Amino acid sequence: MRKNLFVLVFVSCVLFLISACSSTSGLAESKKQYDLRDAETILSHMSLEEKVAQLFVIIPEQIDSKVRTKVSKSFSKNMEKYPVGGFILFAYHIENPKQLRNFTAGLKEVSPIPPIIAVDEEGGRVARLARHEEFFLPKFANMDAVGKSGDVENARGAGQIIGSYLYSFGFNMDFAPVADVNTNPENIVIGARAFGSDPYLVSKMDAAFLSGLHSTGVKGCIKHFPGHGDTKGDTHAEYVAVTKTWEEIKKAELVPFIENFKNTDSVMVAHVTFVDVDSEYPASLSKKLISEKLRGELGYEGLVLTDALNMGAIEKNYGSGEACVLAFEAGNDILLMPQHFPEAYDALLAAVKSGRISEERLNESVLRILKLKGF
Repeated sequence: MRKNLFVLVFVSCVLFLISACSSTSGLAESKKQYDLRDAETILSHMSLEEKVAQLFVIIPEQIDSKVRTKVSKSFSKNMEKYPVGGFILFAYHIENPKQLRNFTAGLKEVSPIPPIIAVDEEGGRVARLARHEEFFLPKFANMDAVGKSGDVENARGAGQIIGSYLYSFGFNMDFAPVADVNTNPENIVIGARAFGSDPYLVSKMDAAFLSGLHSTGVKGCIKHFPGHGDTKGDTHAEYVAVTKTWEEIKKAELVPFIENFKNTDSVMVAHVTFVDVDSEYPASLSKKLISEKLRGELGYEGLVLTDALNMGAIEKNYGSGEACVLAFEAGNDILLMPQHFPEAYDALLAAVKSGRISEERLNESVLRILKLKGF
């Protein structure tokens, strides 16, 4: 019965998309003048400033404070100075279907290298488009309900439907699915956003959701490494610590990540402090957790990005500039939404020019970003 329900909803979604004849193309199809170049060639032609800018995925108003729902002439001019790697949109950037398509198309048009256009569209309570009153899109219960069904086809269907409408509106990346294991009943951040408390079930559901997204041409992201499921506090507001040992989280929280490294396009790192591994820095700023554990011990070679750097756990303790430098030194490729973008950009550029960060290290991340974009 559940499968039939998903089929019916999916068919309705496809019909909706067919009617959306003004939909914009996905990232891989919007390369424009870069069609005949590979990532290494593009990298070799980029200035130092352009390389640093590619590391940032930000909200549009960080380029132009007056821009919320459409691209302006001043926005286009500012993009010449800050040709960032991409943008993330929230519900307040969205007015209606026509406006959204025009906005995402405009963001692509002013970007010299096709940008990431991302959104948090997990399904359930985190769904910027589906929960918007101007959009008549399929809606899902929280992902724990999908997990409780025990049927991975439900997760695949959710990923396919979500990916289909995101692609229609010009998005090429979804910061989903949640790979956290909901192991703490007092968790106020993850809870029902996770597929469940069984790490192997969560792993299978994540794989299916990613498969659904990929079938539509949309990239995915498993989050929040090394796991936000066994926490009580909220990193949006404050410092949050996990006291489990590394060996303990390898048996639970890490399972969905490890089993989906080959399926995902990226891994998002949480601002949670795992005191057994690094008591000084939260995971997102920790070289021990990203370079030594994620990339070294666990062998993940793909793209890594921070959770939003404007969250209280980071901004209150480090500030935008130093947080971004530390995050990049730790091993992140993409720096998501620092509170003060120009300050963060200037700090990272200065760190490269001073030799604190080598250009070789910078090139590694930019190359991963270009390859994510299809080059």
